[in-house]
Amino acid sequence: MYRFCFPLLFATCLPSAHADEAISPPRDPAYRLVWADEFNQNGPPDPTKWKSEEGFTRNQELQWYQAANSKCENGLLVIEARKDRVRNPRFEKDSPDWKKNRRTAEYSSGSLVTTGSQNQWHFGRAEIRARFNALPGLWPAIWTTGRGRWPHGGEVDLMEFYNGKILANWVWAGKGGKDHWNSSSHPIEKFGKDSWDDQFHLWVCEWDHETMTIYLDGKLLNTQSMKTAINQDGPAINPFLGPQNFRLNLAIGANGGDPSKTRFPQRFEVDYVRTFQK
Repeated sequence: MYRFCFPLLFATCLPSAHADEAISPPRDPAYRLVWADEFNQNGPPDPTKWKSEEGFTRNQELQWYQAANSKCENGLLVIEARKDRVRNPRFEKDSPDWKKNRRTAEYSSGSLVTTGSQNQWHFGRAEIRARFNALPGLWPAIWTTGRGRWPHGGEVDLMEFYNGKILANWVWAGKGGKDHWNSSSHPIEKFGKDSWDDQFHLWVCEWDHETMTIYLDGKLLNTQSMKTAINQDGPAINPFLGPQNFRLNLAIGANGGDPSKTRFPQRFEVDYVRTFQK
């Protein structure tokens, strides 16, 4: 992917449906829930929290993003990728722009971004419980982006999956306008490939003025020091000291590989997104 300053709506406990679940790594008792979406209301995602991306967006991926592919049902956010033919209303036959020179998209999917300053994350701990099938051609992601143009605003990939691997990354502006990455890659076998598709998994990111650390099912994936994440193109600032917007999407193709042998529809299911502060 090219890749929340929540208002302190303090809550002293977790939603009861998950109060007794095992959380790894353990959550410091000083943390209090300040923002969450449990996706308990059937229908479209809450428009006061999320907006849907539309059309071709990035990385020359194959899917057409549209709001119709994201819905809440039975306590889950479901982002569904479909084998669809969608007409491109911006089509220009001889355009050098890949977003215009494709007459149609052969797949559709969904991509959500938190909207408004009240739905941004700024320090603390984030927990996201989600599930997807680890199949060729799929590129699901849980990620954040900061203020300003990419990559100067910073990007945190709590989760990317493609080509049989789970990734956890940070990216900011390097020299000469290039993107600078701190990336880690982990074979999905490390997390139980035979049972992966049948289970929900927990991603955790802890963030303070010194470090950001990402975990999956209690296993450390990657760590980033705040001292070294400084933009080298333009003002020398650390974009990860400012608020970040959450993004949830299921891309097809590009880094995800060839989807032709994968059966559709495919679902990226998110049980909840929660953030905590001390």
